[in-house]
Amino acid sequence: MSDMTEPGALDELPGDLMMWVLIVSELLVFGAGLAAFMAVRLTDPAGFAAAQDALHRTGAGINTVVLVTSGFLAAIAGPLLAGGQLLRARAALVAAAALGVLFLVIKGAEYADKAERGIAWDTHPFYTFYYLLTGFHAAHVVAGVLILLLVAWKANARNIEVGSAFWHMVDLIWVLLFPVIYLLR
Repeated sequence: MSDMTEPGALDELPGDLMMWVLIVSELLVFGAGLAAFMAVRLTDPAGFAAAQDALHRTGAGINTVVLVTSGFLAAIAGPLLAGGQLLRARAALVAAAALGVLFLVIKGAEYADKAERGIAWDTHPFYTFYYLLTGFHAAHVVAGVLILLLVAWKANARNIEVGSAFWHMVDLIWVLLFPVIYLLR
């Protein structure tokens, strides 16, 4: 009998297993929220469409570009480090975090506009989901920005891999939220 065992599928995951457990659980939570949004939307499609018209689709589109660009910067940090370019890897992570902050500024402007217009979470069920889903996502962006900055400070291959995986989850969730909340009619 051999002492060597074959590596399993979980052994081949990049980064840390617990990070993947967190990512999958977060995707399930957001997936459940989007499913509930779609189900409630079926009860009042005209009301949801009218409420959706008050959103800033351009700002949300810009935020999509901001997060995707940020994800690209986080993705190149690992190869930069592997190529011996530690400072460039750190710069890419800090730039990714800065774009995360820009995302939050744009989102904050959108929230401020809604508040100015008297639109609150209880104005219509659409806005309950809007604030719940986008607010929860914004909390993840805050966490992701902090993680990216910590990873830039303590840059090594494993940290960059784990931090980038979390940031890509944040990107992915926005790419799912944007069309469902802002565009789908």
